[in-house]
Amino acid sequence: MTDSKVMNIAKKRGFLWSSFEIYSGSAGFFDYGPLGAILKSNIIEKWRKYYITQEGFYEIESPTIMPEEALKASGHVDHFTDPMTECKECMEVYRADHIIEDVIDQEVEGLEDQKLTEILSENQIVCPKCGGHLTHVWSYNLMFQTLIGAKGKKTGYMRPETAQGIFIPFKRLLRFFRGKLPFGVVQIGKAYRNEISPRQGIIRLREFTQAEAEIFVDPSIKTHPKFDKFADDTLTLFSAENQMNSRELEKINAKKAVEDGIISSEILTYQLCLAARFLSDLGIPSDVIRFRQHLPTEMAHYAIDCWDVEVQTDRFGWIEIIGIADRTDFDLKSHSTHSKEDLSVFIEYDSPKTITKLGVKPDMKKFGPLFKGDAPKILDALKNLDATIIKKGFDEEGKFKLEIEGKVHEITPDIISFEESEEIIRGEKVIPHVIEPSYGIDRIIYSVLLHSYKENEDRTYLKLEKQIAPIGVSVFPLVNKDELVETANNIRDELRNNGIIAEYDGSGTIGRRYARADEIGVPFAVTVDHETLENQTVTIRNRDDLKQVRKPMKDIYDILGDLLEGKIDFEDI
Repeated sequence: MTDSKVMNIAKKRGFLWSSFEIYSGSAGFFDYGPLGAILKSNIIEKWRKYYITQEGFYEIESPTIMPEEALKASGHVDHFTDPMTECKECMEVYRADHIIEDVIDQEVEGLEDQKLTEILSENQIVCPKCGGHLTHVWSYNLMFQTLIGAKGKKTGYMRPETAQGIFIPFKRLLRFFRGKLPFGVVQIGKAYRNEISPRQGIIRLREFTQAEAEIFVDPSIKTHPKFDKFADDTLTLFSAENQMNSRELEKINAKKAVEDGIISSEILTYQLCLAARFLSDLGIPSDVIRFRQHLPTEMAHYAIDCWDVEVQTDRFGWIEIIGIADRTDFDLKSHSTHSKEDLSVFIEYDSPKTITKLGVKPDMKKFGPLFKGDAPKILDALKNLDATIIKKGFDEEGKFKLEIEGKVHEITPDIISFEESEEIIRGEKVIPHVIEPSYGIDRIIYSVLLHSYKENEDRTYLKLEKQIAPIGVSVFPLVNKDELVETANNIRDELRNNGIIAEYDGSGTIGRRYARADEIGVPFAVTVDHETLENQTVTIRNRDDLKQVRKPMKDIYDILGDLLEGKIDFEDI
């Protein structure tokens, strides 16, 4: 199995280690070793190039601890749950939908707790550890709770996603973008979910890294100005309709996916294409990538369309590594309601509109004596009400009932009249919709390692893309003689001075050194030999096809820099 081979290399060579190993470890936590930390950093920097440099979005950083009221407004306190069941005998806990799917091979994600309990009972599903009886299913909140302040009077949570840290300062962000839509904001950082039973290594972590973009758009404009650049891109789609009707994946170009209504909007389709290109740049083959639309039963309450970008693995099957959703105006509306802050955007019309407005005109001679001390409150309420609603009440019931502070007042046609007036409208207030691509960086790293692993006859290597490989160049002396060792070390130092991560290796035979470099995905090797001392030339070796060229030592720094940046290919030299 490729997974076991890759994870063996990852642990042996310093990409990934189980955390807290000397204390027997803790599930759901991983350390990034020296090579893994650089690989992760390189992937994040490439993501930044896509979304900040190319798309023109801006990055912010918000706290990883959030007060309860913020996550209450977002719905996480009440709804961020997984279905949980427990064995009555050994007290082991399980995620109910996962244990059901393992036994009956049926998709049950999104079903209510009571229904899951019935399925456990009907299928006589028992504890996989001891065979004991499983309890009823209940909802378990996945957030890590903490206390804020020395006295612990304020409840907080470790953030379950980076997105809320972008929604909450929306008013300031809107001001930064000069009040104009659309605009995009990104955040990269840690998120935390107290998973019930994380048993899938780096695929299911309790602390993980997200790279998310929140793109705020006018609800009536979901096109994209650069869509033509992606219109002919082919996407492998697994729509909700095809899933429910047991149909296969379908390959379709982006433009047709929008025209046929398979994907809800042009801007959402653009984000799917952008994700596909990003993964391709990381070296993940297109034939192991699919875009799966959420089924109605699993669609988040805030979304009108959502697609998971999934990668095929030999151990876990299809795994989600990116989620791309149209979150509508749910988040901003909810935070506006809970905070009492106006999170709308004024959209100015191309040209002012003149409208005829129906207004209310009270008969003050009757109004004051009738309502006495309540009159000012009623007048203020009527002023802010849509007059057509009052008129409709008159037409249907002969009166309009107005409730203020729990007290009902009857408004009758004899105490008010209606009048029309013309008003110039220069724009309107809207709550923006949000398009969100959310990248799981840790799962992407696993996918990159898995699909870069190559076995070729007696050689094993990681075919990591040049721009994300942790080490760019390995420098070897052919043999460990002082003059060759000194020259090799000088080359390594000069490469580092040129911004290239380079490593010297003089241990063992030259063949073993090449093998070690290949195993960790080093794209190029420079070998210093006796000829180097005679004519100041060295050999540059290409990892992927093992080809070698000899070049003047003074030229290799520019050559290797251009190779690693993708400006030239090895064949060009």
